[in-house]
Amino acid sequence: MARLHAAEMLRLAVAVCGPDDGEDALQDALVSALRAYPDLDPGADVRRWLLRIVHNRAVDQRRARSRRPAPIADVADRPARDPAPPPDRELWARVAALPPKQRAAVTLRFVADLSHREIGELMDVSESAARRSAHDGLAALRGSATP
Repeated sequence: MARLHAAEMLRLAVAVCGPDDGEDALQDALVSALRAYPDLDPGADVRRWLLRIVHNRAVDQRRARSRRPAPIADVADRPARDPAPPPDRELWARVAALPPKQRAAVTLRFVADLSHREIGELMDVSESAARRSAHDGLAALRGSATP
C-alpha cells in the first residue's frame, strides 16, 4: 500500500517539517496509516489518504519541534562570518518562514504535485482558498508579496 507512494510521502514530510524531522514524521504517519487501514473505505483514494496522514503528522512534528528548547553553543566574543548558504537551503529557509497555510499549499502543490482541489480537501478549505494560499506563498517567495 504505502510502498507505491513512499518516495512522495517522504518528500512531503521533509518539505513540511524539514530534513531533520521528515523521516520521523513519515514513520509516525505509517504507523497511523497501518492502524487506520482496516477502517478505510474500499473505494477511497489511498494516495490522497496517505498524503493527508503524512501532512498532518508532519505539521504535528513541526509544532512539537517548535516547542522544544533549542540548545545553543558557547557564544563567541565576536561573530563568525559564515559563507552564504547554498541556494537550496536559502529557499528552504524562505519556505519555512511562510505562514502555515501558504507553506502547506506551496509544498502540497509543488512537492506532492496535488491539484488545488486536492489541496483544498487536505487543508479543509475551498479550492479557491487553496489556490490563493499557493499564489500568495509563491509571491512571497519571489519577493513580490502584496499587502
